[in-house]
Order: sequence, then C-alpha cells, then structure tokens
Amino acid sequence: MQAGLSMSSAKAQWLGELQPLPALVISAVALLILGIVMISSASMDIAAETMGNSYHYVIRQLMFAVMGCMLALVSVNVPVAWWEKSGWLLLGIGLLVLALVLTPLGRTVNGSTRWIPFGLFNVQVSEVAKLCLIAYLAGYVVRRRDELLNTWPGFLKPLAVLGVASALLVIQPDFGATVVLVTAAAGMIFLSGVRLSRFVPLIAVLTALGVVLVLTQPYRLKRVVSYLDPWKDQFDTGYQLTQSLIAFGRGEWTGVGLGNSIQKLFFLPEAHTDFIFAIIAEEFGLLGALLVLGLFTVLVVSGFVIARRAEKARMPFAACFAYGITLLIGLQAGINMAVSTGLLPTKGLTLPLVSYGGSSLMISCVCIGILARVEMERLDKEKQAAEKPATRKRGGAL
Repeated sequence: MQAGLSMSSAKAQWLGELQPLPALVISAVALLILGIVMISSASMDIAAETMGNSYHYVIRQLMFAVMGCMLALVSVNVPVAWWEKSGWLLLGIGLLVLALVLTPLGRTVNGSTRWIPFGLFNVQVSEVAKLCLIAYLAGYVVRRRDELLNTWPGFLKPLAVLGVASALLVIQPDFGATVVLVTAAAGMIFLSGVRLSRFVPLIAVLTALGVVLVLTQPYRLKRVVSYLDPWKDQFDTGYQLTQSLIAFGRGEWTGVGLGNSIQKLFFLPEAHTDFIFAIIAEEFGLLGALLVLGLFTVLVVSGFVIARRAEKARMPFAACFAYGITLLIGLQAGINMAVSTGLLPTKGLTLPLVSYGGSSLMISCVCIGILARVEMERLDKEKQAAEKPATRKRGGAL
C-alpha cells in the first residue's frame, strides 16, 4: 500500500516537473521536416507537368519554412504584453485584410477569392485574420471578464465581432476557416469560465446558419451528399474523397514506400496541399498516419499544458491567448485529417506545418513562437518569485 502511494506520488511529481516547451518545439520541427519531405514526394510529378520544374513546390516550401522559422524567432522575442496592448490594432488588421480580399486586390483561385498577391507569393488572409482575432478576443476576455461571465451583453459583444469576421469569410467563400475561427473562439471563451448554458442558443443559431449555408450553395450541398456516400458518384462529386480513401487502402500497415504513391500521379487532386495526409498514409501506411496524429497530439497537449500553467501562474491574457492558439492549430489539423479519412465533408483546409502553403506555414510558426514565449515568461516569473523569499531571508539574517 505504502509502496503504491509512493509510486503514485513519484509519478505525480514527475508529471509536475514535465516541461512542455521541448515537446512543443520537437513536435513542431518534426512536422515541419516531415511536411517538406512529403511535399517533395507528392508534388514532383504535378510540378514537372505544370511548372516545368520538378522541384518548384519543394523549393518554395523550403523558402517558406526558412521565413517561418525567422518569424517564430521574432515572435519568441515579442513580449506577450504587446499582443494584449495591441488588441484593437490587431482587430483592425484582421477585419481589414478580410475586406481587402473582396476588392480588386483579391486573387481568385478555383472559384474562391482568399488571397492577396504579395511579391513572390500570395497571402491567404484568413490565416492572418484568425491569429489577429484570437489575440483581440483574448484581450476582451481578460478586460471584461466579469461582464462576460455575468451578463448577456458582455457575452454577445465578442460574438458580434466574430459574426462580422465570419460574414467576410463566407463571402470569399471560406467555410472551413469560418468553422475553425468560430469554434476556437467559442472554446477559448468557454475555457475562460462562461457557463455552458450560455452556448446553447449560440449552438442552435450556428447550426441553423450552417444548414442554410449548405442548402443555399449547390457545391456545399454536393459535398455533403458525396460525404454521406462518396462511392455513389465516385467520378464527380465524390472523386476527391474516394481517391483519398484509395490512398489509405493502398498504404495498409506500413505503406508502399516513400515516393511510390500512385494517387499523387494526377489521381488525387491537391495531393500536396489539402490531401497530403492521404499521401502520407499511402507511402507510410497506418503506422505513418498514426505517427503524424501522435505528433499533433503532443503539440496540442503541450499547448494546453502551457496555457494551463500560465493560468495557474496568474497570467490571464497569456493563458487565454495560448488556449486560443492551441485550439486554432488543433482544430485545423483535426478537420484536415478527418476530411482525408471521410469523417467530415470535404473543405479546403491545410494541415498545419505539413501542407504546402506559405501563409499557413508562417502563421503556424508564429503561433508556435507565441506559445514558447508564454512558457518562457511563466518560467521567468516563477524564477523571480523563488528568488524574492531567498533575498528577504538573507536580508533578515543580516
């Protein structure tokens, strides 16, 4: 009995001493490297056919990765207090870029206007807007906590901001980004202490709006129908999903080997972007897919641990911001993998740190840098708190 208690206490002590920062950085770097390798494998044939250079996409992804690492280093050195003080500025930037993409500055690809040309690459405005809006909402939660928890107006004000941003996203249209932003924001508000009963009307309204959006747009309705039975029309509306499922089936347990995917050879559209998880499963099998899932689990759990420890250290904004950022990454990764496996209807969301795309990769790197900064500030605060009693004790002895 005593041995069991001592083992339990030792285990609890070991868990308490775990540092999430190394796990966060290692998992993020592993996903980044895996993404570059898989983009190299998945894009060579389509790049040779469309761009005349087999290494076109992987070279660009390497460039984005370098820029992302530089932005991560910058964000690590930006105090969390700056994000809190700049809430209104970030809100303005977020809404401005969402509005600008609807002007002649916006670039339309495959029927969606989501990008603004910016030199050598296009900026997907939803990625920038999501981070800016989460930062603003985290500041609101901290500033108006009592009003948010106890009054309906305090609860509805941030929802109004989300409503404006969501409307701009739907117009693009970018339904996937809308779902990620609204769900992450709602989760962040819930974790701040808002009663679950307040979310019931919100969930009902969002469900009704989602149904309306699906029924009023034929392409969304086709996606839902094909999701329910993709094999019924496997050469039209269910084409992407059936090809993705074929990739999973071909991978079996250990995969067909790196570079040996058949589905990437013009069978599976967007193989190096939205459906790269299917190519990973085909080339590395179920074990490779589980490895990716495990790396994202480590990353997300590390983010939540960082947020929780910041909350215990009485760093409310840092904790709320970290919760929001972790939800953004976790939800987008979960939805992407669920789409590839047929658990959710098809939608255009990248796999963070893995899929091809400069905007997603660089913003994901910034998010990792912010989480690291939160943990570093918490550790510094605890170190200062531990040094003060020692200083007072030495002063008393003198």
